[in-house]
Amino acid sequence: MSLKRLGWNSYFAALWQERERAEWLPARVISQQRGLWRVAGDFEECWAETSGTLRAAAEAGGDWPAVGDWVGVEMLGGGGRPLIQKVLARRSKFVRKVAGRRLEEQVIAANVDTAFVVMALDNDFNVRRLERYLAQCFESGAKSVVVLNKADDCGDVAARISEVQSIAAGLPILAISARTGEGVEALDTFLASGQTIVLLGSSGVGKSTLVNHFLQHDAQTVQPVRASDSRGRHTTTSRELFALPGGALLIDTPGLRELQLWGAAEGVEQAFSDIEELAAQCKFGNCGHTTEPGCAVQAALAGGRLEEERLESWRKLAREQEFVRRKIDPTARQEEKERVKQLHKGAKRKYDQRRKDGGKS
Repeated sequence: MSLKRLGWNSYFAALWQERERAEWLPARVISQQRGLWRVAGDFEECWAETSGTLRAAAEAGGDWPAVGDWVGVEMLGGGGRPLIQKVLARRSKFVRKVAGRRLEEQVIAANVDTAFVVMALDNDFNVRRLERYLAQCFESGAKSVVVLNKADDCGDVAARISEVQSIAAGLPILAISARTGEGVEALDTFLASGQTIVLLGSSGVGKSTLVNHFLQHDAQTVQPVRASDSRGRHTTTSRELFALPGGALLIDTPGLRELQLWGAAEGVEQAFSDIEELAAQCKFGNCGHTTEPGCAVQAALAGGRLEEERLESWRKLAREQEFVRRKIDPTARQEEKERVKQLHKGAKRKYDQRRKDGGKS
């Protein structure tokens, strides 16, 4: 597979001029497994390892090669696996916090032009989950399209579209059925030659069926969802880049059981631009949007122009991002420590004063 067929263009060619060694070859990561990365370029597709230099420089999960990355590869003689020596600067990336308690970034897909955020129109439909995906998509640097799959399982598609329009910040929304083919042709406009698309969504939303449709053959296993709640089982177990017949590239991802945002403060602002605009109209700049006088957010709630559930979702995602920021940003951690210290000092002063006053408040 040639570099051009893999999406190589003048942007990445310009980045390639900054490589450190002339003998390295440009390649794209098309799949990965523990400790190995499948790379393709103007050579026979093969598995590669990371060099010791790259391993030493990689501080966390986000620094490792990911599917969609462009990398510099050193070919070794004697049958040894090629070494990935350098990861080119990413044009875009879709990330999340790794599952569990560790505070570490995980790159799901890199150098994506458009993200298809897939939500099923069955019992698993959830606009709060969609808000979470869209916040990270806005942060990614890629364009986003909301794909409402399983339209054939929905009794009122128009009502569902209206719900999504209320939170999608003007993004394109397409209702389709990957199973029957209804409306799928509308996605073709995003599949231009050389463009990289990523499929995002939870298990059971129909991503594997879409992959098979785009590839025009069954490349991914498809399994039925649970009848009780329409939740699916993982049929895709790893991320993989496919070359589509029309020239586009498609990255399929496993369904994410949890999507904890990572470094998505600006993405949250964009995903909740309606609330941000209201907050800017509040009487006080430090308004907490609870009981303060002149609060435009509370006025919108009272007037039925804002749902309590959406406001709470905004608060929740904002709290998550602030927590992560304090944990990973030394300056932010120090600011938080000083803030807590001042709170403690203020509480102590109040306590001492009350003792002097004989316990009266």
